[in-house]
Amino acid sequence: MTQTSENVTWLTQEAYNKLKDELEYLTGPARTEIAAKIAAAREEGDLRENGGYHAAKEEQGKQELRVRQLTQLLENAKVGTPPATDGEVAPGMVVTIAFDGDEDDTLTFLLASREYASSDVETYSPQSPLGSGVMGHKVGDDAEYELPNGKKASVKILKAVPYSG
Repeated sequence: MTQTSENVTWLTQEAYNKLKDELEYLTGPARTEIAAKIAAAREEGDLRENGGYHAAKEEQGKQELRVRQLTQLLENAKVGTPPATDGEVAPGMVVTIAFDGDEDDTLTFLLASREYASSDVETYSPQSPLGSGVMGHKVGDDAEYELPNGKKASVKILKAVPYSG
């Protein structure tokens, strides 16, 4: 997954198909299942103290949020290969960094939304402190980001290549 400045999300065909299948499930069978849970809970009586009803409604809300997220993502998606990069860190890149200039203390991660998380490489969001700190920098640059305690940490960008799946 790579996002460009015109708010286009580049997806591999496999990722697009996976997200489309999830959307079809959530808008079809999953909606029917949750509606049945809500109906069954309603039959139990007083809705104010009905835990099953409230749990089903909460599940429905989470499900509908995911439907909206997927719909928006797929509307802005382009399937194929993202434009070639010049070593600049951007979403959809696998980035290797060295902490505090120590070439032996490195971390390699995919800069992408959590929904693109892969089991073969750790994923950091572009909105995370580290992700936003390295975004836009090029290989060889030093970048700074804020730690949870408010202090700053610096890293050196060793490598940035498009994620190949």
